[in-house]
Amino acid sequence: MTGIVGRLAPSPTGHLHLGHARSFLLAWWHARARGGRIVLRIEDLDVERVKSGMIAETLTDLEWLGLDWDGEPAIQSHTTAHIESAAETLLARGLAYPCTCTRKEVQAAASAPHAGEPSSRYPGTCRGKWRSIAEAESATGRSACLRFLVRDGPIAIDDAIHGRREYDVARDVGDFPIYRRAGSPAYQLAVVVDDARQGVNEIVRGDDLLESCARQALLQEALGYPRPRWWHVPLVTDASGRRLAKRSDDVALSTLRAAGTNPHAIVAWVAQRSGLPGALPGPASSFVGGFSMDRLPREPVVVGASDLRELGLGRELG
Repeated sequence: MTGIVGRLAPSPTGHLHLGHARSFLLAWWHARARGGRIVLRIEDLDVERVKSGMIAETLTDLEWLGLDWDGEPAIQSHTTAHIESAAETLLARGLAYPCTCTRKEVQAAASAPHAGEPSSRYPGTCRGKWRSIAEAESATGRSACLRFLVRDGPIAIDDAIHGRREYDVARDVGDFPIYRRAGSPAYQLAVVVDDARQGVNEIVRGDDLLESCARQALLQEALGYPRPRWWHVPLVTDASGRRLAKRSDDVALSTLRAAGTNPHAIVAWVAQRSGLPGALPGPASSFVGGFSMDRLPREPVVVGASDLRELGLGRELG
């Protein structure tokens, strides 16, 4: 085995669909083709959106596609002490601060930005007010989250597909949450800490997450973690260009399973649109040897009626 460690990190907030299948197959092929390891992490910290039974369904979907992983699946909510420790470290170093602003207050501040500031930017209302969450909550009678204090200036991101990009998080986003009012870690901190803890050094995911890399890179910088290499792949969309989404009842893998679709047909469909145009139905493992991310097309993959008929469904998306 090489030192390559990739990961699959699904969230059990809804049914996985064809877009997820493509992203997970690409991540799996990319690591396995070069002798790398794959870890599986179920990201279930967004408890308000986690759906009952979705963890079991997610594991079934991945296994149905023919994917495997090294070691036991990590359920993110089962071990959060290390994430909490990272948040406490940032707070103690003055790199994070308690915030008691309500969502309504944040939205009101964002709707009246200072000249030249984006309307979505958090203006730093609670910066420097309190030393701890307990102090902030005692002073205001409100629950508090923790926000990361973003340094000024742009940060460069090198993506293997999109090239070098620069983002100014301080200008465009402002200080962002790393621990939520409910006492659970926020996504940006959780993903950074867990990737470092699991030794993940290569990440393949959809390019809708490219911009969030800047926030993650700032946290990695502050915590002294190495940056992974990133491949942000073009999304799967419907004929109108809308990306597939769990909440829109797009074609779920569970629906395809129930319709009797052969998973090898889905694997071939992804392979054909990922640099292997002559791919025939077969197990995911059969495409490891011929896979290279360098062959990946740089435009979105469109799912049309003919694709759905090919996969055994006679309906369109949307």
